[in-house]
Amino acid sequence: MDNLTHFINGEEVSAETPNASINPSNTEEVVARFPAGGAAEVDAAARAARAAFPAWSDASPEIRSDLLDKVGSTIMARAKELGELLSREEGKTVPEGTGEVMRAARIFKYFAGEALRRHGQTLESTRPGIDVSTHREAVGVVGLITPWNFPIAIPAWKTAPALAFGNTIVLKPANPTPAIAHAMAAIIHEAGAPPGVFNMVLGEGGVGAAIVDHPEVDAISFTGSQAVGGKVAEAAIKRQARIQLEMGGKNPLVILDDADLERAVACAIDGAFYGTGQRCTASSRVIVTEGIHDRFVEALAERAKGLKVGHALDPSTQIGPAVSASQLEQNLRYVAIATDEGGRLVTGGERLNLGTPGFYMSPAVIADTAPEMRINSDEVFGPVVSTVRVKNYEEALEVANRGQFGLSSGIITNSLKHARHFRRNVRAGMVMVNLPTAGVDYHVPFGGTRKSSYGAREQGFAAIEFYTQTKTVYVGG
Repeated sequence: MDNLTHFINGEEVSAETPNASINPSNTEEVVARFPAGGAAEVDAAARAARAAFPAWSDASPEIRSDLLDKVGSTIMARAKELGELLSREEGKTVPEGTGEVMRAARIFKYFAGEALRRHGQTLESTRPGIDVSTHREAVGVVGLITPWNFPIAIPAWKTAPALAFGNTIVLKPANPTPAIAHAMAAIIHEAGAPPGVFNMVLGEGGVGAAIVDHPEVDAISFTGSQAVGGKVAEAAIKRQARIQLEMGGKNPLVILDDADLERAVACAIDGAFYGTGQRCTASSRVIVTEGIHDRFVEALAERAKGLKVGHALDPSTQIGPAVSASQLEQNLRYVAIATDEGGRLVTGGERLNLGTPGFYMSPAVIADTAPEMRINSDEVFGPVVSTVRVKNYEEALEVANRGQFGLSSGIITNSLKHARHFRRNVRAGMVMVNLPTAGVDYHVPFGGTRKSSYGAREQGFAAIEFYTQTKTVYVGG
């Protein structure tokens, strides 16, 4: 067990550690204790970031590139130990935890290249004798508020572009997973980040509020719930800070009659249950046309029954625990809500006693649900999938486009006609054809429509839009 610290102005700042992160696979194990930071720590971090900004933004891009490459290489070299730490703290299986760590490493390495690739244009003026050009410049101090479900990948995909393009940072990681965020912060400092360039404050929700409200913070990137995201946006916009929000999804996976049944089941299992269903891109509602519906539900339930639920560090485990007691209770509550509203629980949906005290449940398949049920509109964020029977593709698309979310979507079909139409007409920021709705690359844009996302896209070449601002320069002869 570690006693964690804040990172402020290039130093580890110790404080009392009243809070604890618990191993969800064995709740008797404390993974780490961490301090309850507040407005004073955020103020110190923001001021340190402001003081560091001029030198960092004006430095050679090669300096920023070298730092990010070293961070990525160090994370990669320590992937095994970091993956186990992540799995102990968040509950993902070791392959999933290690895979996430490697993703974070590759994100840093990708943006090491982007640091050298400042985008701009040279244009012809409408007036003779005048040259026009555009330049990308860093925004300033960026506040990052990140969730627990991808506790190193999401901090990485916000931190790496922010640093690559010359910004300085104040990070607030999620309370259930501070240890893996602390490990990333330590590596950034070990790699040679100058004092004040990267700061991290641990603590409760008040830390995030202090970051959003701080006058020295020029931009905020937030990933979390829709309810909290709305409050973050309101506070940021009120003082005219730049804002970027990622707020989840209720992602549809459409299965058409002509689909390959085995592929359809495999995609649904992957999208709905891996990562314990704790992915904003999870396919938590599956919309199935009537010709294949009964066979699909039967096969899906049979596969779900065979999934091994267990301790995250057990090599045979396929589905780990929920991250916390409150998340497990939410999962079970939504199973009850769905059955109370008329859904048929085909399999799973029960709390499991596996010998060690942990937040375990069996993967749930709930059939015969109607599109308007809460199970098909609210984000559950657990290993719970509902199915909706529809007559044809047209009804499937209409049902898929219902609701307030629009992050990811998928269709399983052998029809090029329907795949093409779905790609163009589904209301979602990402579309998967004959693939699970979860699982995205780090070098392409990530984000959704409607109430899933707000502001510029994250990741890949799109990240420059949020982390830089455009300056237009006119030069006369």
